[in-house]
Amino acid sequence: MKCPNCKVNLEKTILSNVQVDYCPICLGIFFEKDELRIAKDEKDKNLSWLDIDLWKDKSKFEISKEKLLCPACKLPLYTITYGTSDIKVEVCSVCEGVWLDRGEFKKIIEYLQKEAQYKILQDYFSNLTQELKEVFSGPEPLKEEISDVLVMLKLINYKFVVQFPVLIEIISKLPK
Repeated sequence: MKCPNCKVNLEKTILSNVQVDYCPICLGIFFEKDELRIAKDEKDKNLSWLDIDLWKDKSKFEISKEKLLCPACKLPLYTITYGTSDIKVEVCSVCEGVWLDRGEFKKIIEYLQKEAQYKILQDYFSNLTQELKEVFSGPEPLKEEISDVLVMLKLINYKFVVQFPVLIEIISKLPK
């Protein structure tokens, strides 16, 4: 596989327990299908419940201005905004690979950490309901979906304690 930018052979490395291909010159990273999600989940276990579906709306795909080619398929990469962030990533609509430029993985993790804080604080129960539905409908394997629900419950518990310390104090003083 060749770097879409530098046209040199990509090398293998381990990023957050996931083997990925990277460019030794520009330090861009190519994630094959699902590898970005897995690396994100490994990097921060508290983000496992928060997934961005880059392929949900293909009408938002724009042909890459640099005319980049997918390292795996050799077909044109599309540029898409990652969630509601300002991060632009390149994706392959055929193999669902994702090309990230240097530093974009770190930016994605930071964005998702902020997004998770907001989503948990804003709407506890609809997020939990969504995660419970995914246990039965996917898109991840059952074990991973159950893990997502457990992480969500843990995070809600932490947020609840921080947001309502008086209630926690009252509950702890109730007779057992």
